[in-house]
Amino acid sequence: MAFPLSSSFNVPITRDPSPTSTFIPTFSFHRARLRSTTPPPAPSRIFCFSKKHHLTKEVVVEQRDTSAGIGQRIMNQLKSVIPVIVASVQITVLFPLVDPWPYVTPVARAVLYSPDTKVPRTGEVALRRAIPANANMKAIQDSLEDISYLLRIPQRKPYGTMEGNVKKALKIAVDEKDSILASIPAELKERGSLVHASLIDGKGGLQALIQSIKEQDADKVSVSLASTLDTVAELELLQAPGLSFLLPEQYMQYPRLSGRGIVEFVIEKGDGSTFSPLGGEERKTATIQVVIDGYSAPLTAGNFAKLVMDGAYNGVKLSSTNQAILSDNGLDKNSGYNVPLEIMPAGQFEPLYKTTLSIQDGELPVLPLSVYGAVAMAHNEASEEYSSPYQFFFYLYDKRSAGLGGISFDEGQFSVFGYTTTGRDILPQIKTGDIIRSAKLIEGQDRLVLPKEG
Repeated sequence: MAFPLSSSFNVPITRDPSPTSTFIPTFSFHRARLRSTTPPPAPSRIFCFSKKHHLTKEVVVEQRDTSAGIGQRIMNQLKSVIPVIVASVQITVLFPLVDPWPYVTPVARAVLYSPDTKVPRTGEVALRRAIPANANMKAIQDSLEDISYLLRIPQRKPYGTMEGNVKKALKIAVDEKDSILASIPAELKERGSLVHASLIDGKGGLQALIQSIKEQDADKVSVSLASTLDTVAELELLQAPGLSFLLPEQYMQYPRLSGRGIVEFVIEKGDGSTFSPLGGEERKTATIQVVIDGYSAPLTAGNFAKLVMDGAYNGVKLSSTNQAILSDNGLDKNSGYNVPLEIMPAGQFEPLYKTTLSIQDGELPVLPLSVYGAVAMAHNEASEEYSSPYQFFFYLYDKRSAGLGGISFDEGQFSVFGYTTTGRDILPQIKTGDIIRSAKLIEGQDRLVLPKEG
């Protein structure tokens, strides 16, 4: 039986049940989950009723008053009390008679509550953002990625703003050409010059993107934008041939991946049935490709790449839950390193080790778990400060079971080291008992650094 992603396999953890929610047991990830607290219903406007009741008492007059006198007194009382009632209603609406803090979003938690939280939703976007490239290229990338969010506006789209973003990126690409090319190693300079020229005037370049925006066809803009961002990523990868930071001395004995690699899995149905690839014929096997990222998780990706090259995952059975697809725990295999938990926070230049992130305090990882097809290591059975030396999982992100901002409750708790880029449509078809027929490192062998023997 496979280990859980953490050490508590039999203890389902979900958000606390409430009168407005149904308690549904889910697969245990063990780490304490962030709970999205639903604000209590607004209290009854009791001020108004109290004032009315008070008013009733004060307008009681002696029986000997004439009817005209009673009417005059009532009018006088109403003139003096109505402003108080109105003010009471306004104060009650603004400041309920309960603790107001549940209605106030602390600044540190704003990332969870904001509908504009720009968490990457595909592996390609997450991987592009993780490249440690030249600052000018990152400025170009940020300007273009903003267009992706502008395209989501449902009605009249701000094409003028989009065009401004592209022109800004184009100006940087032209004015800072020397700085951009200077960040590329000498042996890759020629290739870099060609890609840079393509970024400006090529088929998937900035000039072509401006033209598609002028046509005001959202579909064309989307396709052209994707092509331009691919060119940006290609140029950024030429600027990042290795790690941009030094590993701590105590971790130099671990395998490490100083860049990117691609692992190809061939999955076979355990019950003899077939896979149904999107747009293809049914087959007994299916292929999945995963890009593993050593820029942000060099130790985790390095250990995984070494295991793949050693054939450790060939013939391994998979287990499927509603949240993840796990490999066997590998207890019968004497392979793999006890790599510490490794997570690089967004905005930082090196990973943190043996520590998780506090999403409630606004911390987000460079490689988020909240992406369908994210690949991460399970927790070590002995200590959650370490990842499992062998067991990994594909994360089946589902926004419907995520927290505020669409962020997974387990975000920042696991060592994510890659994303499924080919065969995402196969993941939901994998069932318990299916088998990894083969796993091969088809790209990145030259970036894998192995520890010296002895």
